[in-house]
Amino acid sequence: MAMPDNIGIIDCMLGIPDAEDRAEWFAPFRALIKDQQTLGQFAMPAQYMFKDIPQSGKQDDYLAWTVAQMDKHNVEKALVGWNENETSYRAKELYPDRFFFDLPINPNNGTEEVRRIKRIHAEVGLSAVSCFPSGTLPQVAINHKYMWPIYSTCEELGLPILLNVGIPGPRIPMETQKVEHLDEVCWFFPELKVVMRHGAEPWEALAVKLMLKWPNLYYSTSAFAPKHYPKAIIDYANTRGADKVIYAGYFPMGLSLDRIMSDMQNVPFKDEVWPKFLRENAMKVFGL
Repeated sequence: MAMPDNIGIIDCMLGIPDAEDRAEWFAPFRALIKDQQTLGQFAMPAQYMFKDIPQSGKQDDYLAWTVAQMDKHNVEKALVGWNENETSYRAKELYPDRFFFDLPINPNNGTEEVRRIKRIHAEVGLSAVSCFPSGTLPQVAINHKYMWPIYSTCEELGLPILLNVGIPGPRIPMETQKVEHLDEVCWFFPELKVVMRHGAEPWEALAVKLMLKWPNLYYSTSAFAPKHYPKAIIDYANTRGADKVIYAGYFPMGLSLDRIMSDMQNVPFKDEVWPKFLRENAMKVFGL
């Protein structure tokens, strides 16, 4: 049951910093935050949840620094958010075998966002689209009508959709991310692969129930140190859900790869689950 050391890991949530100060990653939803501790003291809005947030220090090449961290822990490939900036283009050009990309979107932009997805997918070859429902401004629920054109486009293009579900870490309202909203989406878009991000807590048991119900629904472990993986998810992966649970980290946003991989040694997955969790499920869902 120990984590094997001979698998080329695929990390389905990793970031590439652009600078030593990474606060800009959270700028899109900073306007939703009202409490003074977050606004005045936090470099990231969910800082209260994490200890020892990794710091890159000043680097001559943040992309090379990121790849070195991946190499240290046998992370063969990583899914990162595509931004139309120098870092994303360099990552694609210099390390085409190490990075694949999801496009973070804002459903409030309507058909303009649909056109943007299609344009960037044609240019880059996206592997997924992602959305932080509680972090949209205004907030848009998982099953809101504004999401329907996004889901339809993803289904048409064969792109999975990554959705933050459960209570958000930042101190902003949770209503838009209730796990129950996924039921309608999975029903209406049976060919759309839907991947849950960020835990689904406190509704992880419901998340398992919905994965049993819907063949197109998956769970990724992003933003959780392995010692805090929900028991319901571990039990599900070890029984009927071995093909549904996907490894995703949170480096360097809140967790170091050192911390993640150290904790991972103690996760009680069955031997046959590890290859699927660390690699094979990601290859299947994201078409790698």
